[in-house]
Amino acid sequence: MNLFSFSARCTGFLVSLFCAAAFSSAAWAQFRVEVTGVGMTQLPVLVTPFKGEAQAPQKIASIVQANLLRTGQFKPLPTGNLALDEMSRPDWTALRSLSAEALLAGSVSRLADGRFDVRARLWDAVKGEPKADFKDTVGAADLRLSAHRLSDWIYQQLTGTPGVFTSRIAYVTKSSGRYSLWVADSDGEGARSAITSPEPIISPSWSPSGAQLAYVSFENRKPVVYVHELASGQRREVANFKGSNSAPAWAPDGRSIVATLSRDGGSQLWRVALQGGEPQRLTSGNINTEPTFSPDGQTLFFVSDRGGNPQIYKMPAQGGPAERVTFSGTYNISPAISPDGRWLAYVSRTGAGFKLHLMDLASGQVSALTDTAFDERPNFAPNSRLLVYATQQGGEALMTTTLDGRVKARLAGQGGDLREPHWGPLRP
Repeated sequence: MNLFSFSARCTGFLVSLFCAAAFSSAAWAQFRVEVTGVGMTQLPVLVTPFKGEAQAPQKIASIVQANLLRTGQFKPLPTGNLALDEMSRPDWTALRSLSAEALLAGSVSRLADGRFDVRARLWDAVKGEPKADFKDTVGAADLRLSAHRLSDWIYQQLTGTPGVFTSRIAYVTKSSGRYSLWVADSDGEGARSAITSPEPIISPSWSPSGAQLAYVSFENRKPVVYVHELASGQRREVANFKGSNSAPAWAPDGRSIVATLSRDGGSQLWRVALQGGEPQRLTSGNINTEPTFSPDGQTLFFVSDRGGNPQIYKMPAQGGPAERVTFSGTYNISPAISPDGRWLAYVSRTGAGFKLHLMDLASGQVSALTDTAFDERPNFAPNSRLLVYATQQGGEALMTTTLDGRVKARLAGQGGDLREPHWGPLRP
């Protein structure tokens, strides 16, 4: 979040310090997932309860079902009293009456050393043949991660595309006067606080490797960009120049960021090398902010008011002539480019509200994805199939949506505000 996205939430083109009070006082580390809508084409999948999971800390089958449902590409079927595991011989006549096209069954067993053995088999229910087998051995604390690995494996088997369930999201909350930067699983569960502060934290941005987060903190009474090492918890300043330092975006090679700096007056885009040295100025004149790279690192998309109102532009990543990208609507902010380079997601002012839109970059065709009024900061899943964003829907909430807008999942807790989501890369 930065100048334009904050002006959408608050009043005027002011640095985010003056909008810090927009966060509510509630925060949580667990989410409730509610899926609404129906996709156009969904593969009927039967995921049976895993043998032994009643004695395990996590219900593997339920996690897998929720993951598949959230994509909009699958239709999990009710299992009734069906009891199967990976060694079972399914009754295909009975299963075909359920119209299942794929069947997943498995088991969870505790080993002598306290770890858990997770096994599963995926069947082609139409042919009545086993398709592939899955095996994982994890500690109790990683059973949810194992369920996400299994979900990724199923997704890959059935679609030929990598799943994103083991990836993570970052977001910000405020509670009791303290701001927290959270890192959570892709379904919102298992959130862990990376850092807390009495001053605002905004604009978390994942490094290409997923090992670091860049973000903006106001702990020095001004916006400063930090890079935070998740494994060690260590962090360092990377942009603390005169004036405001905000809106960090990682270059795809992970060696530099582009940020909005006001060191020379005005808000301009600068490339900052992480190893240090003098930043490189990329823009001039007007307000230029909210940078984001194309997947190949050759193009920089950003927001500028050079035409009179905030619109999205693009230019060479090293600076140069800018070309306007958005023409539908008079106020367009918060650009995000899909990892496959096909799509631009952004927020457009519609009447008195701000709605999530999607543009096909090849054709320029634009569609509105939401019917909510205050959407902010969209970001793509690493396989380009889903978007995460923040919105107001009975309070602040994080949502995911399919690219056709038909299937949405609310990632919410017991009330309060959630802001600044950013979806991390695929995990190795």
